[in-house]
Amino acid sequence: MSVLIVGLLIFLGLHSVRIFADGWRKALIARIGENSWKAAYSVLSIIGLGLIVWGYGMARREPVVLWSPSDWSRPVAAVLTLAAFILFPAAYVPGNHFKAIFRHPMVVSVMPWALAHLLANGTLNAVVLFGAFLVWSLVDFGAARRRDRIEGIVYPAGTLSRDVIPVVIGVVAWLVFAFFIHGWMTGVKPLG
Repeated sequence: MSVLIVGLLIFLGLHSVRIFADGWRKALIARIGENSWKAAYSVLSIIGLGLIVWGYGMARREPVVLWSPSDWSRPVAAVLTLAAFILFPAAYVPGNHFKAIFRHPMVVSVMPWALAHLLANGTLNAVVLFGAFLVWSLVDFGAARRRDRIEGIVYPAGTLSRDVIPVVIGVVAWLVFAFFIHGWMTGVKPLG
């Protein structure tokens, strides 16, 4: 469990710098350059993510069961993860309603993804992993919305034609992930 926690501290800590130390972040970027910042950020993110995956895998070998998920948790988790898979690409498609409504759809996508996995798993390692991501996404979303208000950022209204792109990408990615990749990666087939 300690490897998982260290990975979470690195990954989510790094992804929280803008929330808690944006002045330091900006000063460091000014000193070392944006490309150096992005390179260091990427390397540390990959290390943190690797530790999360490794630590979660180790913790799964000897799970501490906190509760048994209900029968309804799998279909609810499937719907929640579908929403997450649609919201994630919406961050990159300009002029869609998801971005107009949520402002930060990538961060919002973490919320249903984490909640889905909390509902579908009842182990301590799942609570640590997905609970950490859920808390982080809520805090980051609040901070991003505050920054938007302070900086006067206005997001353009969305159009239905631009909504199709993240929906199609999200549904296709969700189907591929749910039917093929998730089972291969985790040994768990979420849709049976």
